[in-house]
This record gives sequence, structure tokens and C-alpha cells, in this order.
Amino acid sequence: MAKIFLRKKISSRIADGHPWIFGNEIGDEDGAYEPGDIVDVFSSNGSFVGRGYINPASQIKVRLLTRNQQEQINDEFFYNKILKAWNYRKKLGYIENCRLIFGEADELPALVIDKFNDYLVIQTLSLGIERWKGAIVNALNTIFRPKGIYERNDVPVRELEGMQQIKGFLSEPFDTNIIINENGLKFHVDLVNGQKTGYFLDQQDNRRAIGQVVEGADVLEAFCYTGTFSMHAAKYGAKSVLGLDISDFAIKTAERNAELNGYQDICKFQNVNAFDVLKLWVKEGRRYDTVILDPPAFTKSRGSIDKAVTGYKEINLRGMKLLKPGGFLVTASCTNLVPPDLFLKTIEMAAKDARKTIRQVSWQTQAADHPILWNVPNTQYLKFLIVEVS
Repeated sequence: MAKIFLRKKISSRIADGHPWIFGNEIGDEDGAYEPGDIVDVFSSNGSFVGRGYINPASQIKVRLLTRNQQEQINDEFFYNKILKAWNYRKKLGYIENCRLIFGEADELPALVIDKFNDYLVIQTLSLGIERWKGAIVNALNTIFRPKGIYERNDVPVRELEGMQQIKGFLSEPFDTNIIINENGLKFHVDLVNGQKTGYFLDQQDNRRAIGQVVEGADVLEAFCYTGTFSMHAAKYGAKSVLGLDISDFAIKTAERNAELNGYQDICKFQNVNAFDVLKLWVKEGRRYDTVILDPPAFTKSRGSIDKAVTGYKEINLRGMKLLKPGGFLVTASCTNLVPPDLFLKTIEMAAKDARKTIRQVSWQTQAADHPILWNVPNTQYLKFLIVEVS
């Protein structure tokens, strides 16, 4: 096994437990390796740091899997990690649907596994973890005996690792249009064509949080995707719900979800550009009791963070202006590069420009099946806020 030695001056990030090691943090190398191989990492003075996989083609050259020198990386290693993650979810009550593996937060960097009842969806986002895909699938079959496993590796980040974008069955073929249960509601999930792994599990706890601010309300949900917040609003007693999304696929699925739950008379959906419509409706004087904003990530590049912040400020300003006095704004951001303090500051600036006073009702992050490690800041990405606006 090749040995990798860190430079003398390295980021405290590594010492504090972060599993990423960048190429410019590496000094000497001892031994040959192929991209994706397991290597041992040592400090400049020769003390053991950790064991992980290496890929010179990636900016993150090494991702550590363990800091225990006695722990070997083999099929049993992945079985034990997945079983540990599953036991943790079960303890917290995430049994039917959950993010089973959340990459670094479960000590399996660049691996994502979502569980949708009896079906599993996998993303292997780096070459090193891709090499162990067979072991991971075997472990899943042993632990869960699932009805099907599908890979959604149709993501551009794989190309940065020198891999192709692919998707397909990792089990016998099955009907990939499934129905899941969440908070007493049913939702259609298209594992092949839906965004990410087919469905956004990270908001499942937050969708319950809107219950007290939608009862008897006229609700507007922008960027509604397949209508999950809209359906919860109807369940919790909304008088009317209007969902907006630019995707025709999303709107059609949202309409099917409304019919599936018997809310087709309460929930209506429009295939429009929410940015344009919100601006127009402010001018027209439309007003709602509750406005829900759950947009997609506005940037994946540090170079465009300012642009993302401008976007968040603008849509939240418009959302506030669409509220009746004393109405509620439900707003979220899944942009990893916009930290919680910056997001809150952006909402504050939007309120100031809209000449509104806001009062916090709820401030949350992603569901607990997406664990947050305090020493790995990028594991916290979702910001979810409810405020009263007057």
C-alpha cells in the first residue's frame, strides 16, 4: 500500500477530523498506486493520519475512510458502515424513507444512498468509492433484501473524477415509478427522471413545521417541484394552495400527487417561471396568507456566491411583498456555499428593503437522517426559516 505524507504546514481541518486532503497539502509519496486505490496517509513526522482512497485527477486528492490504523478497507468494512448508519436511522425513527448514507457524515465520503421503502438509490460520486460499488450493493442486499436498487450517477461531478455520467439498475429491473408515504401523505416518486435521487427527503421534517402557519390560509408555493409542501399545506388545513414551477414534469407530478391524496380541489399548479410571476403579482397587488419559497441551489461555485445571495434576497423580498399583514413567509436554501449566518442576513436585508418587520417562528436545518458533523461544515447545507411578516 502506498504511503502519502502531508506537508509540515497543513490546515487544522485535517487534524480536526475532516476527511478531505487536497493535492497542495501533500508532500512526499512512497510507493506506486492507481487512481482509486486505498493509501495510507501520514503526517510529515511519520505519525499515522488515516487510510482512504486517492485520485490525482481530483482537487480532493485523498478522502479518508478511517483514522484507525488497524481497520482494513474491505467488503466487511462497507457492510459494517452501512449497518451502523441504518441502526442510527432506525433509532431516530427514520425507517420507511430516509437518507441511509450521507457521505462524509457517515464516514463514507462521496457516497449517497437513499431508501424509499423497499427500494434503494445509490450515487457514487468519486472514483475511490466507485471502485467499491460491488461491495456496497452486496451489503445492501444482505441487510435489506430490497425489491430493487438503482444508481443515479447522472451527475456532472463524476466527470471531475474522470468518470462518466451513468444511471441504471444495480438489481433486477423493476418499476421505477413508486409511491412513498410521508407524514400521512402519499407521493409519486420517479427514481429515473426525478431530480437528484428522485425525491427530496431532506425537507421531510420541515414539511411538518408549516402546520401552524397554513391553517385556513391562502397559500402560495413557489418552486414547488412535485408539490410536497403544497400537499402538506392542504393536509394541515389550508383554504387554497397554488404551486408554481418551471418544470412541466414537476407540475404534472404535483397534480398527480394532489389527486393521489384527494386534494385536487384545494391544490392547483401552474407551469411558470416563478421569478417572473412573483415580480408581476407584486405589481398586480396579489396577496396571500402564507408564501413558501423552496428554490433549487443558486450556485455551486464560490465565484458566484454574491449572485446567489442577490437571488435569495430578491425572491424573499417579493415573497414578503405578496403577504398580507401578519402573514407567514416559509423560506429555504439548499445552497451549500451560503452558510446559515449569511442566509439569515440576506432575509434581514430583504425585510429592510421591503419595509417589513419579521418575527421568527421556526429556524431549522435538514432532517436528522442527513447528519451534521460540526468538524465537517459542508455536511450542514439546508437552511429553513419561518417568519411572521408585518
